[in-house]
Amino acid sequence: MLQNKMILGAISIVVLLILMMSMFYVQETEKALKLQFGRVVKSDYTPGLHFKVPFLQTIRKFDARIQSFDSNPQHFLTGEQKNLIVDSFIKWRITDTETYFKSVGGNPINAGRRLSEFIADGLRSEFGKRTIQEVVSGDRAKIMDIITAEANRRGNEFGIEVVDVRIKQINLPDDVSTSVYQRMDAAREQVARELRSRGEAAATRIRAEADRENMEIISKAERDAEQIRGEGDATATEIYANAFSRNPDFYSFTRSLTAYRETFKSKDDILLLEPDSDFFKFFKGIETAPAH
Repeated sequence: MLQNKMILGAISIVVLLILMMSMFYVQETEKALKLQFGRVVKSDYTPGLHFKVPFLQTIRKFDARIQSFDSNPQHFLTGEQKNLIVDSFIKWRITDTETYFKSVGGNPINAGRRLSEFIADGLRSEFGKRTIQEVVSGDRAKIMDIITAEANRRGNEFGIEVVDVRIKQINLPDDVSTSVYQRMDAAREQVARELRSRGEAAATRIRAEADRENMEIISKAERDAEQIRGEGDATATEIYANAFSRNPDFYSFTRSLTAYRETFKSKDDILLLEPDSDFFKFFKGIETAPAH
C-alpha cells in the first residue's frame, strides 16, 4: 500500500513537471515564437499563457519595445566635395517575429548593424546632392524624412519597422573646420567694419545737423534780442522825450544826477575839469554848510 502511494506521488510530480514545462507566458513587452527542431512552428503569440510540447519544442522571446542603435560616426561628401563627419542613431521595433528571427537570427545588434548600413547609404546619397548649408540647416528635416522612409521600406525585409532616424552631430574635419572658422571670422569682421562705417557716417550727420540747429537757434535768439533791445531803446527814448518836453529843467537835472552817480562810483575815481564847466552847473551857487 505504501509502495503504491509512493509510485502515485512520483507520477504526480512527473506530471506536474511536464505540465509546468508545457506552459510559457508572454509579457506585454515581448514577442515570442515556437521552434521545433530549429524550425518555426508559430510566431503570432499574444500576451498571456500558452502551451508547448516539452523537449520537442522551444520558445524564443524578443523585446517588443522600441530599441535604439547608435551608429559609429562616418565620413560623407557633400555636393561641394566637402567632407563631413556624421553621428546618427536609429529607433526601431519588431513587427514580424518570424522574419526577424530568420533574417538576423533574432539578434538586436545584428539588426542595428544592418539598419545602420541602410542609413549610411541614404546619407551618402542625400548629402551628395546638397551643399553644407543645406545639409546643416536648410534640408536637414527633409533628409531625415527621406532616409527614415527608405530605411523603413528596406527594414520590412527583416521584420523591422524603423520608427525614426536622427543625426546627433555633423562635424567638419579639423583642417576644414579651421578654414571655415577663418572665413566666418573674416565675414564677421567685414560686417563689423560696415556697421562701424555706417555708425560713424550717421554720427557725423547727426553732429552736423545739431551744429546747424544750434547756430540757427543762437542766430534767432540774437536777432530777437536785438529786436527787443531796439524796441526797449525806442520806448526809453520816447519816454525821455516826453519827459523832456514836459519839464526840460527837471529832465536835465535828473540826467546830471545819473551822470554824477555813474562817474563817482568809486572813491578812487578822479575827474579833472574846469570849475565853471557845465558838468557841475547844478553845484554852482550852493554854499557849503559850516562844519560843527
